[in-house]
Amino acid sequence: MITHGGQTLDLRIVDLQTVSEGVRSVHLSPIDGAALPSWSPGAHIDLHLGDGLVRQYSLCGPVDDPATWRVAVLLEPAGRGGSHLLHHEVAVGDKVTVVGPRNHFPLEPAEEYLFIAGGIGITPILPMLVAATALGVRWRLLYGGRTRRSMAFLDELVQYGDRVTIAPREEFGDLHIAAEVARCGPGVAVYCCGPAPLLSVVEEACASLPRGTTHFERFTAKDIVEGPVEDGPFEVVLERSGVSVVVAAGESIVDAVDRVGIPVETSCREGICGSCETRVLAGSPIHRDSILSEEEQEAGDVMMLCVGRASSPRLVLDL
Repeated sequence: MITHGGQTLDLRIVDLQTVSEGVRSVHLSPIDGAALPSWSPGAHIDLHLGDGLVRQYSLCGPVDDPATWRVAVLLEPAGRGGSHLLHHEVAVGDKVTVVGPRNHFPLEPAEEYLFIAGGIGITPILPMLVAATALGVRWRLLYGGRTRRSMAFLDELVQYGDRVTIAPREEFGDLHIAAEVARCGPGVAVYCCGPAPLLSVVEEACASLPRGTTHFERFTAKDIVEGPVEDGPFEVVLERSGVSVVVAAGESIVDAVDRVGIPVETSCREGICGSCETRVLAGSPIHRDSILSEEEQEAGDVMMLCVGRASSPRLVLDL
């Protein structure tokens, strides 16, 4: 896994653009004119919007631009307030605190790429298309949405010609995922970002592909089937701090270690942002996050403390 701890930055909104029906792009630059940290395709940042409101957005502008970051925000009428604020309350010139970049969706080397995006899920894919093109690797993009009007950045995709399939549901119905996957050759990597139903269909269609072929960026946490034993108490030892604490049933590791004065950076509290990723030195973690691959979960050397637990009586963490 490629991760970045992320820096805390004070940035200014320098531009706001409507890029489709219901989607607004937000452009951010350093207040002091310094160069922004480098990032790679698939990276995201945390926007701190005040009153404890933190939202994660994928970077979707040019990777080689040291002066400006671009994110795109879908207006969610039934959301928790972040998208409404960024659509209706912020203005050019406003300051915003940003933490990042972090990357839990990196573009791994492959002989061929199949990119699948649903709606606002196009955002982490855009820089990947630029990178794959620069590498001279074969790739295709299947991009679906409710309507053509709601699909962001169509103007930027025109340059790629027939490598891009635009398939709004009102015109073409559901995406033909299985057919696209069937066209894949050996050495393909499948990258998908979008709503949960789309990811489920892609997972099913890719089930016969070699392990490690598919890569997902999720908006919401996966459904986790839990057993009663997994919710039992266990001890956590914080190796660097020389402190141990018992994590009670129904208590998160984050909350338990905070009780003994060791705060852990958190954001989503759902296992989807990666801000609380921590190295495991001993013990057997139970992974309930939506970030780590099956291989990474089996390795058991890192975990997300906001949702993870332990199947062993004792867990030793690098804290």
